[in-house]
Amino acid sequence: MARKFLYIVAALIVLVIAGGFIIRIYESELTELAFVPTAKFEKQAAFEPSKYAGNDMWFARPGKIGNPADWLPTGAAKAEIPGSAAIFFVHPTSYIGRDYWNAPLNDAESQDRARLFLRGLASPFASAGEMWAPRYRQAAIGAFLTAKPEGQQALDAAYQDILLAFDEFVAKVQKDRPIILAGHSQGALHLTHLLKDRVAGKPIAKRIVAAYVVGWPISATADIPKMGLPACTGPDDTGCIMAWQSFAEPAEYDRMVKVYNATNGFTGQPRKDTAMLCTNPLNGGAAPAALIKANLGTLKPDDKMITGALIVGAVPARCDDKGFLLIGDPPEIGPYVLPGNNYHVYDFPLFWANVRADATWRLRKYLQK
Repeated sequence: MARKFLYIVAALIVLVIAGGFIIRIYESELTELAFVPTAKFEKQAAFEPSKYAGNDMWFARPGKIGNPADWLPTGAAKAEIPGSAAIFFVHPTSYIGRDYWNAPLNDAESQDRARLFLRGLASPFASAGEMWAPRYRQAAIGAFLTAKPEGQQALDAAYQDILLAFDEFVAKVQKDRPIILAGHSQGALHLTHLLKDRVAGKPIAKRIVAAYVVGWPISATADIPKMGLPACTGPDDTGCIMAWQSFAEPAEYDRMVKVYNATNGFTGQPRKDTAMLCTNPLNGGAAPAALIKANLGTLKPDDKMITGALIVGAVPARCDDKGFLLIGDPPEIGPYVLPGNNYHVYDFPLFWANVRADATWRLRKYLQK
């Protein structure tokens, strides 16, 4: 499931970069040629249990200087008093090289790109509390573009780092401190497994304010029952999961549905024809649709994705019957829209201010219980 789904996403990214009708015809061959690692797979040695004890293995954690998630766009006020939650955020794929199946931690380009992602994707959560964002030996984007066993091995290795980081996170935060989980794309994939392996059926589940598992397909019936938390059905819910995948209209997602339908969920049951979990971020899941006036602010980055400003009322949102989040006519938010009107790269920025408000509000409701 993981390799097949991100194969589609990565292939679409290549189409954006390269463009053209010929690329569309030969996308499978060209994406593999461009991104699948050429090196022999190197088994990743397991880290020592204390690997994440210091600051070096974290992009962000309490006491570490230079937290990229502290960045704020123009128009967003800094929280006067940050919330009391501990936030565990897993960044998406930032390594697009071919020299390794798992990104080396000393690869400056991928590490800088990960910091950039945290500025735009993790920053909405910073007002809710202390941010913890681990560095990890992520699977290279090419790991999703091949049927070779090395692809799954790279994903498994990346997930082991996330498990170790999460265990350190849990050990260090206060035992009664509420927790927010969040991640995007590859990061969301790892969170689905983390919920299944570390949250479901365990006492820590009672400490989860919400899990924002965004940019990854989750079956409401074949996955959720094994992930330890129910889906959020309104802004006052806590201990629940939010997920969405953003498309402008007309949306072309048939290939993603085809891949999704060919897989089994965590329950062992087929995902075929089951609804994907879709939480409308404009209303916290209270209803499938929300008008444009409900959008508190879309983050529109500059061309270099370094600075940005909030635009109020930029897009509406509604979950369709397949479980995709549709945002109406394509907004001009940046150059990284994928073919088929796929706004995958902008899943969080489209609803930046609403996600920020949602996290702080759910934390408040959690503390009132």
